[in-house]
Amino acid sequence: MILVTGATGTVGRELVGRLLALGVPIRAATRRPDSAGLPDGVQVVRADLGGPDGLVDVMHGIDRVFLLSNGPEIPIHDANLAEAAAKAGVDHIVKLSSGRTGDDTATDPIPTWHRAGEQAVRDSGVAWTMVRPLGFMSNALHWADSIRDHDTVYAPFGQGRIAVVDPHDVAAVAATVLTTDGHAGETYTLSGPEPLSPGEQADILAEVLGRPVRYVEVAPDTARQAIVDHGVPDELASAIMALRATALEAFTSVVHPTVEKITGTMPRSFRVWAERHRHQFAEVRAG
Repeated sequence: MILVTGATGTVGRELVGRLLALGVPIRAATRRPDSAGLPDGVQVVRADLGGPDGLVDVMHGIDRVFLLSNGPEIPIHDANLAEAAAKAGVDHIVKLSSGRTGDDTATDPIPTWHRAGEQAVRDSGVAWTMVRPLGFMSNALHWADSIRDHDTVYAPFGQGRIAVVDPHDVAAVAATVLTTDGHAGETYTLSGPEPLSPGEQADILAEVLGRPVRYVEVAPDTARQAIVDHGVPDELASAIMALRATALEAFTSVVHPTVEKITGTMPRSFRVWAERHRHQFAEVRAG
């Protein structure tokens, strides 16, 4: 049986669906089982990565774990899970990390948190695999309101490019690693098929939606405040902005062949992702 943490998030839901399609028994860990909304056939249990005492029981009967944690507590949460997995005799932990963790020059919070989390997993003695996406196509959903209301993408760092990857492909890699052998001790950096700037993503969204979508570059402070206004704590908002700024560096624009190497299928393009999510950007009409 496979334990999926973060099962109610974007990657987690994609992964649960893939594992179900493969007929793999799944236990999904969430802090709010009653509102998880996961498919029938998934065993949903309550778990809090910040509370290590109950995690060993959650691991009972588990062979492999998909570890997804977020925010400043990543090092603690990863260490708690890794320790519990070791005590329970789990065979393999697959950690969803950050692509920037592999850049030795990255000292901003998110890669720093993930480096500590990765080290905790390695130190546990459980076999591990690190999965490091450079960035997610789904982050473009943050523009959905401004596109619906103003046909505009507001974002900082207009010259930056990231080879963003579809969460569908991240889940495909994770599912393969969790269900096949030969991945222990490996670190996989994932990208989509091309690096894109915010303006280039806006142009693709315009073509998919069939109407103009303009890109307006905003100051980093303005972008940070918008994140805070959406309820994100100050520390995490600053960390997100620091990560966004790395789009200006060459590291995040490198295209990696990993998705095709692991899954046998080319990673999806941003255009394909946009077509799948077109309804979330569709114009809202009065009446």
